[in-house]
Amino acid sequence: MTNLKGKIDFAVLISATNANPNGDPLNGNRPRENFDGYGEISDVCIKRKIRNRFQDLGARVFVQSDDRADDGLTSLKARAEGCAELKAILSKSKNPDRDQFSQAACREWIDVRAFGQVFAFKGVNVSVGVRGPVSVQQAVSVSPVDIISMQITKSVNSEDGKDGKASDTMGTKHRVGFGLYVIKGSVNVQLAEKTGFSQEDAELLKEALKTLFENDASSARPEGSMEVCRLYWWQHEEKTPAVSTAKIHRSIQIKEKKDRPESFADYEIHLADLPCVKPEVYDLV
Repeated sequence: MTNLKGKIDFAVLISATNANPNGDPLNGNRPRENFDGYGEISDVCIKRKIRNRFQDLGARVFVQSDDRADDGLTSLKARAEGCAELKAILSKSKNPDRDQFSQAACREWIDVRAFGQVFAFKGVNVSVGVRGPVSVQQAVSVSPVDIISMQITKSVNSEDGKDGKASDTMGTKHRVGFGLYVIKGSVNVQLAEKTGFSQEDAELLKEALKTLFENDASSARPEGSMEVCRLYWWQHEEKTPAVSTAKIHRSIQIKEKKDRPESFADYEIHLADLPCVKPEVYDLV
């Protein structure tokens, strides 16, 4: 593993076409939007997709979805106890060394050394918090989004003994007609040194962002409805660059070419010049 060369900033432009990018469970699973009508995708949702891609790319992941668990374990506690190195540390003493525990966890799972993790389980005599170097903001759409809702029905009742169609055969689906969202994030070198997040891990993160929606299709997000359009990747030479992350993210200027954009091509994107740093730009559409 090679130490991280320098701080990393990144931005990803993603499009949603007739899809629900991230449903809000407190609002009938409607696509998330703010009070001004701009669409949102939570940082938790984005990290879930990155973790899924890490798994697909062959890396070991601690926080796995039940439907994607590749080790037969169905809880975080069971996964932690299934790690031989962590189990040995816990068995040595009633008060295990927290630094040893966190370092072992970081070596074992890429998402722990990337995003951090809290290890606090009932019946375990240690509580450990790992702070990760990779931070991801919630994604916000460039333009307000139109949310389309439709009523749907099932062709059969869920249970016997009901005449005609029962109320549980009715449902509602929601989708965004079109939205262009921007994900922003960065990788902190000082925290990467503590967790062991390496340059190789950074390259894997870049690949995960490029292919964020591979193997992610569902009824709410049919295949091809979610697309990574462009990735900007700034790799600095310094641990603490002269140009701030906020200024780098503001260097991407996006304007609508028409009143109601319907595709990525309906936006004009300009990248402002910044001193000492040039991004890698990956056009993926």
